[in-house]
Amino acid sequence: MTALKVFRQAVELGSFAEASRQLRLSPAAISKNINELETRLSIRLINRTTRRMSLTEAGTLYYQRIVRILDDLDDADRSLGPLQHQPSGLLRVSAPMTLTLTRLSAALPAFLDRHPHLSLDLQLEDRRVDIVKEGYDLAIRGSDNLEDSSLIARKLMTLRHVVCAAPGYFERHDMPQSPPEIARHNCIQFTLSGHVDEWLFRKAGRSVRVPINGRYRVTSSLAVCDALRAGFGLTLIPWLYVKDDVAAGRLQIALDDWSSVETSIYAVYPSRRHVVPKLGAFLDFLVAELRDEAATDVP
Repeated sequence: MTALKVFRQAVELGSFAEASRQLRLSPAAISKNINELETRLSIRLINRTTRRMSLTEAGTLYYQRIVRILDDLDDADRSLGPLQHQPSGLLRVSAPMTLTLTRLSAALPAFLDRHPHLSLDLQLEDRRVDIVKEGYDLAIRGSDNLEDSSLIARKLMTLRHVVCAAPGYFERHDMPQSPPEIARHNCIQFTLSGHVDEWLFRKAGRSVRVPINGRYRVTSSLAVCDALRAGFGLTLIPWLYVKDDVAAGRLQIALDDWSSVETSIYAVYPSRRHVVPKLGAFLDFLVAELRDEAATDVP
């Protein structure tokens, strides 16, 4: 690319010396770039003497073509200016449905109002997407143990879990008083979690693992909540998803003297380098919206 720019300047200024001053390169560097360009093309582009220079027929043809190419490249560079200096363009995000609807979606219109040149394509899905292959700028992921990856992961919050069910369910089946008693209950299983078939509980340095069985396995936490409210069974679920139902008396917590799994929520994106303004603005939004929840403890 440097050789093409050197060639263009030399032609338009009619002088290697003037091209040297314009490009802030030494006269030797100017000659070297022109010579290397001619060597690569296997043809002379410029006839030059100590006093003057002139284009060959090939040089004239080559100059006419590269001017258009270099101008197009300059236009392409300039078109990226807004993307480099303000949040703008299209931002593609993949996010888990329940977390987004519970904690983020109500604030998204205000976020977009603050950034009028930005458009958001938000895909709500609990599956784990391939960010690079599927063309996402960022994904929000929950994981008990985030796998090794070339992606950048920024931790946003921790979801603490509780065992809960509807009061009517506990009236019919009795509330478990210790983790092993869960094994005799109808457990609603969220199949995309890292603990679908076994729940871990801790208390005073003691750990208990309980194998889980149930009649209902589902890939949506929203569906789990519906089943809980219907009194179908009990489950282990993030406190954030059920705290309003608990406050309203629709659900009750069991084993509140035991702690259980914690799921970390991450913003995952392809590269730490060249974080464009649209991505930086959305990361700031996520941090601000989830900060309060990150400090919220289970009662």
